[in-house]
Amino acid sequence: MSLHAQYLESFLRSQFYMLRMDGPLPLPHRHYIAIMAAARHQCSYLINMHVDEFLKTGGIAEWLNGLEYVPQRLKNLNEINKLLAHRPWLITKEHIQKLVKTGENNWSLPELVHAVVLLAHYHALASFVFGSGINPERDPEISNGFRLISVNNFCVCDLANDNSIENASLTGNNFGIVDSLSELEALMDRMKRLREEREDEEASQEEMTTRFEKEKKESLFVVSGDTFHSFPHSDFEDDMIITSDVSRYIEDPGFGYEDFARRGEEHLPTFRAQDYTWENHGFSLVNRLYSDIGHLLDEKFRMVYNLTYNTMATHEDVDTTTLRRALFNYVHCMFGIRYDDYDYGEVNQLLERSLKVYIKTVTCYPERTTKRMYDSYWRQFKHSEKVHVNLLLMEARMQAELLYALRAITRHLT
Repeated sequence: MSLHAQYLESFLRSQFYMLRMDGPLPLPHRHYIAIMAAARHQCSYLINMHVDEFLKTGGIAEWLNGLEYVPQRLKNLNEINKLLAHRPWLITKEHIQKLVKTGENNWSLPELVHAVVLLAHYHALASFVFGSGINPERDPEISNGFRLISVNNFCVCDLANDNSIENASLTGNNFGIVDSLSELEALMDRMKRLREEREDEEASQEEMTTRFEKEKKESLFVVSGDTFHSFPHSDFEDDMIITSDVSRYIEDPGFGYEDFARRGEEHLPTFRAQDYTWENHGFSLVNRLYSDIGHLLDEKFRMVYNLTYNTMATHEDVDTTTLRRALFNYVHCMFGIRYDDYDYGEVNQLLERSLKVYIKTVTCYPERTTKRMYDSYWRQFKHSEKVHVNLLLMEARMQAELLYALRAITRHLT
């Protein structure tokens, strides 16, 4: 993240606030909730970090044996953790009512909002961790079983000068530089054409709706069709075995996004962004129930959405707004969130197939991300630009989860 210093500052401010500053939840609980969230994606890097923090802040060591050792109240977060992580559109006011109803294990609304913010933050951060290749591999030689080595030597970058990774990935694949250069030119060309077309004609509301529904439907099959055929199965075998040190923190480990796409029987409903926006609804609810976090999250969302250096690979003075917006909106599209004023035809024009596979994987099942997926899109782009993509995906995912959870809380209140 330090490749994007402005963003990093904003990220650390909000993370520090939710973990360390005054808030409804006791400090150890915050770290335990982070562990529960990271465990949905088997993210050992984050789990280990928060196991340490949990103990440092006075957490009861026995809780680390697994969910059957924690108070019922924390255990009750299981369902919302699972839904938020994989299918947030299923969260209803009934889930909220069940948690806040009177009784010895009930949650107050401020506590629940604090918990929801933590869960969404750590689900999304797991996407960033796997998308950037930061998860440790198991090592039986070491007492706690982990050492921090980057997956598949993923982070071969020299962070200071941001050079070696693109050279490594360009020489390491057989596409050749010519292909990836023409790929870059073609993308810039499409961006330019889209800008011009937008000035010439407006698509009708009906046409816009159709384009969204088409994109949403297609997004369901992006990975399930592609990945399992076009990548060797061995890429995934390790991920499918959930180790006990992770599974102890979750229930129903098999529940994920992809069952929903494969069976195809559940319909992914459309959430009209205009009906419940972060700016007009989510922000004020969060701020009212958990002071100041709304401002910090808002600053972070704006920061990542507007972050630009006006460069694309080797080109300077490029307006990348359309590209950033397509990335953000495509993530929301996979969660069923639609912006009335956005033409989803742009997503298809700007995001190539390999990039869609990458976005879908990092956002919906980050534990399956491979270096090969990372290398296969935008081959001319700098490592820092791909990290920028990961930041956009992470924040778009967090915002999508929050919108569904906060909408359910609002419905519970009205």
